[in-house]
Amino acid sequence: MKSASLALVAAMMMFPSSSSLALDPSDRPEIEQIIREYLLANPQLMLEVQAALEEQQRAQAAARAAEALSLNAEVIFNSPNQGIIGNAEGDVTVVEFFDYNCGFCQRAMEDMNALLAGDSNLKFVMKELPILSEGSVEASRISTAVYRLYPDKYADFHNTLLGSPGQKDGNRALRVAQTMDMDINKLNEEAQKNDVLGAFREANDLANSLGINGTPSYVIGDEVLFGALGRDVLAEKIENVRKCGKTVCS
Repeated sequence: MKSASLALVAAMMMFPSSSSLALDPSDRPEIEQIIREYLLANPQLMLEVQAALEEQQRAQAAARAAEALSLNAEVIFNSPNQGIIGNAEGDVTVVEFFDYNCGFCQRAMEDMNALLAGDSNLKFVMKELPILSEGSVEASRISTAVYRLYPDKYADFHNTLLGSPGQKDGNRALRVAQTMDMDINKLNEEAQKNDVLGAFREANDLANSLGINGTPSYVIGDEVLFGALGRDVLAEKIENVRKCGKTVCS
């Protein structure tokens, strides 16, 4: 239980570490009783310690993500294993990790399209992270083949497939591609190549290093963001990157 850890913290606060204060094992029951009584009398202490611990953990995760972002910037922003939507030469890049069967990713797609409609100098990089089902993997295989063979049709394909209701899989993705006059035999052949799975592994490794364990998640400038945060939040981050090169300007 967390209360045991909190009690330990309280004990450390009450009894500073010092060789001159070494306690005899026989004193342990009495000390534990003192700690118990103190925590019962001051239950808010456990909440304060827990809040401090969570804040410390968030700060540590952010530091790890920042280091991973710095070390992997080239792969994050410029890997050939990713589709591009918007202005390929845009001055700000938003990297999105997504899954075709992620309902929140549908909402994120609407945010993306709204941002792109009002910003001709914005680039979205789409990282296929098919983690929800085997159908997601199949759909992402076809999607990968689309941006490799038909990059000019990728944005429409992505929006059509992700925006459609129900579960997505390889057959569903191929039907969408067929309505857009793509050669489904060529797509199938491309989708089955071994390096397609390599592209997924690359995205998965990046996600792990950045602390991403769900979709949608983003990288904007110097920050990793989690969840469908909405157009306004993303727009503010994008504008700050333009102003000062960071998502938060001092």
